[in-house]
Amino acid sequence: MAHNKEISPGGARALSAYVKLLRASETAHSQAVQPLAEHGLTPSQFAVLEALYHLGPLCLSDLARKILKTSGNLTMVVDNLEKCGLAHRVKGEKDRRFFTVDLTADGRKLIAKIFPSHVAEIRKIMSRLTKKEQELLAALCKKLGKTGKAILS
Repeated sequence: MAHNKEISPGGARALSAYVKLLRASETAHSQAVQPLAEHGLTPSQFAVLEALYHLGPLCLSDLARKILKTSGNLTMVVDNLEKCGLAHRVKGEKDRRFFTVDLTADGRKLIAKIFPSHVAEIRKIMSRLTKKEQELLAALCKKLGKTGKAILS
């Protein structure tokens, strides 16, 4: 690892901000998903249930984009949700090779039950920041998340 003298002030500042962003994200995420284990769900399983609950049936590639996972990773998540009776694949009417993923009645009931407490947990975590700070954080994260050429100052 390089010594601080070998890093420019801009590099040190960027590195410091990046590490703080990752630590804050990991801390908030682990606190938010901890209660999901009580329902036997992994964070990815919850993300699938939540996306299907709010958006309706989705093909695997759209679902992967919504929850920021690859289709390959998602196949196992959906398989496990099917085994638990919480989601199912629906074959396309025109093309039987195409399918969407949808909630079962049990999956809909479970996500409807736990989603409000999940939102409450996130609200509790984010309450460390004022309303203005939350809005600023959201705007900064949106700006940081946009793709394109980096601007160095």
